[in-house]
Amino acid sequence: MSSDQFQKNSMYIETPEAYINGGKNFDDDGRPKRTGTWVTASAHIITAVIGSGVLSLAWAIAQMGWVAGPAVLLAFSLITYFTSTLLADSYRSPDPVNGKRNYTYSEVVRSVLGGRKFQLCGLAQYINLIGVTIGYTITASISMVAVKRSNCYHKHGHDAKCYISNNPFMIIFACIQIVLSQIPNFHKLSWLSIVAAVMSFAYSSIGLGLSIAKVAGGGPPVRTSLTGVQVGVDVTGTEKVWRMFQAIGDIAFAYAYSNVLIEIQDTLKSSPPENKVMKRASLIGILTTTMFYMLCGCLGYAAFGNDAPGNFLTGFGFYEPFWLIDLANVCIAVHLIGAYQVFCQPIFGFVESQSKEKWSNSQFVNGEHAINIPLCGTLHVNFFRVVWRTAYVVVTALIAMIFPFFNDFLGLIGSLSFWPLTVYFPIEMYIKQSKMQRFSFTWTWMKILSWACLIVSIISAAGSIQGLAHDLKKYQPFKAQQ
Repeated sequence: MSSDQFQKNSMYIETPEAYINGGKNFDDDGRPKRTGTWVTASAHIITAVIGSGVLSLAWAIAQMGWVAGPAVLLAFSLITYFTSTLLADSYRSPDPVNGKRNYTYSEVVRSVLGGRKFQLCGLAQYINLIGVTIGYTITASISMVAVKRSNCYHKHGHDAKCYISNNPFMIIFACIQIVLSQIPNFHKLSWLSIVAAVMSFAYSSIGLGLSIAKVAGGGPPVRTSLTGVQVGVDVTGTEKVWRMFQAIGDIAFAYAYSNVLIEIQDTLKSSPPENKVMKRASLIGILTTTMFYMLCGCLGYAAFGNDAPGNFLTGFGFYEPFWLIDLANVCIAVHLIGAYQVFCQPIFGFVESQSKEKWSNSQFVNGEHAINIPLCGTLHVNFFRVVWRTAYVVVTALIAMIFPFFNDFLGLIGSLSFWPLTVYFPIEMYIKQSKMQRFSFTWTWMKILSWACLIVSIISAAGSIQGLAHDLKKYQPFKAQQ
């Protein structure tokens, strides 16, 4: 296979260091030796999974109640782990240990399924990745605003009208991302993912602690039930149905990381085999996140009952201690700074590899310019990378300013991406690679699982679209909201 083919759709951006110090510093595909371990992979997964999704789980469980809420959470975690193990075996093909490497999710699908399915996968993956980066811009700005609102409520009282626009904070977030987006590739992001993973544990733990304190501290009783919000008391019958659909989408979004699994696996060193290390990292990542999700969702529901806010750290279910609320929201913002990069690097890698292939003689697209930065060493700058990545961050920030709807946006992204990326393609690739006989027992239950998840995705997307339509009727762009 030619080097050009190897480069296609890859996230790796070549630098002069890639060709020095001899062959011992290279992997079997001619690229610099990968150094990732189960620790760094687990950090990438936790960074990708425990994000803004955890903040909406108390609200999601409130819509479904004590029975269906935790059951849906557990079901999504089991499905996500199962399909991630199938996907981990597809990183190399046809053999999962010694086969040719596939550098991206799309490349895996092309290698195993080919043709139109590869095109559909690429479309689904990149729409999802773009949606996630927009969603994270919205969430980070909400958390930054929550810090100012928390201080305002502490100073002027809980009934004060602390209306603050999200837009300046979206601009600040975008400026930070423009700088971080100049990191050439995923392999350079391990430190950022580890910092972000620590932040996710921090704010999840703070939210968990505040919920426990609220439950244990007495105060006015809250209403909870086995079936969630009550028809005729909290919502109408129609609203109950739509909200349940949207809650399913929120939970699906909370487990979305399959679309970056292959890119994470491509950071692992080749011994022990990448698929075994990735399965271990996935198990650790999913177990960790499910534990936090169950605790945050269930204790959040116990603390707030059927009136649980859409975002339990920024919806001001908690007011005091204000400094702890501020710390939690700062941790959310720092975490999302790292998570944004985890999800946008595959987009950057795809566009840049395609551009290098199309304009192979362009110095603007291919030229690397070394710049010495005091205390930081040499930085390699590519002008096309600077312009394109900056433009991407700016456009996603503008879209976030126009549609800043937290729960609806998360639910829509989760529902649109869950079935194709987390369920359908991993199952179809496993069936083809294992040469499974049609209508065998395993083939049948895998197909039933895939179709059931498709139905769930459709109804949750319908709920989120209805919620977006409802919010848009009363929304005024670029104005401070209550």
